[in-house]
Amino acid sequence: MIKTILITGSSGTVGTALVKSLQSSKKYKLTLIDKKKSIWDESINKKTVFHDLTKPIPKGIIGQKPDLIIHLAAHARVHDLVVDPQKALDNYLMTHNLLEFARMNNTKRFVFASSREVYGESTSKGKRKESSTHVTKIKSPYTASKFAAEALIHSYGECYGIKPVIVRLSNVYGKYDISERVIPLFIYYALRNRHIKVFGADKKLDFTYIDDVVTGFEQLIKQYDKIAPDTFNLSGGKGTTILDVAKTIVKSLDSKSKISITKKRVGEISQYIGDISNAHKKFGYTPKVLVTKGLQLNIEFYMKIMESKKHLNYQIKELEKRGWA
Repeated sequence: MIKTILITGSSGTVGTALVKSLQSSKKYKLTLIDKKKSIWDESINKKTVFHDLTKPIPKGIIGQKPDLIIHLAAHARVHDLVVDPQKALDNYLMTHNLLEFARMNNTKRFVFASSREVYGESTSKGKRKESSTHVTKIKSPYTASKFAAEALIHSYGECYGIKPVIVRLSNVYGKYDISERVIPLFIYYALRNRHIKVFGADKKLDFTYIDDVVTGFEQLIKQYDKIAPDTFNLSGGKGTTILDVAKTIVKSLDSKSKISITKKRVGEISQYIGDISNAHKKFGYTPKVLVTKGLQLNIEFYMKIMESKKHLNYQIKELEKRGWA
């Protein structure tokens, strides 16, 4: 039975939403690891062990041995890791150090947040099944870091009895994200009537609303011992072009922003729709929020939290790092 859960990356978008939902359920005792503070909820910070996971976890900093580890922490921007591939090594090291912690503490349950990037570029328009990955399809250092981490996790399953669940996420969006990711960036620009640039005219991806992702995690936690080990796509199951996302945001905000299209950036894929039938069959995963509704919810959340200067300043700082503000 799962009573204690260790979650890494607790200050991120998925981490924040998942922690807040699990806290409200009061079913589990949570311990959190992140190297930075949450800007959303001080109660998250009170439960957080602040540690850089690229370094081994010191003995004694985690209190009670966890029944389950959920590993969300990562450098998660594809293009960033093209520019700085050292961050890909960081992703691998974080996974290695956490697996070592699991091995030393005899924790067998291990959830890893992987990515749809491991499928690489698709030449077909069909949905991607969990089995359709191959090392030759890797398009970027970020992809390589996720692919390698999955391989390492499987090796710990073979050698040390860990029974992992690998979850491949795809373009998660919604509340608790005011970063430079595509949707909060487009909202930021549209509110200011600024030019919006779309990288790839035909780029079609599988956007997943944050509440659906959290529900999926909660469902697999409940069914963990029945479904592990396994790998699941946790996405919306439908494709939407980046251009349509931009147009919807501009229209919803009655913005005067102009949209232009340029070629996709190095390392990025053009097409992905996840086959979510395995997750539906094994633990009942059924996404409920379509992109049109999800974008509206995202905009409403953005408008609400922009009343807080703290959040606005955070996003501006993130954009300034890239010269995009």
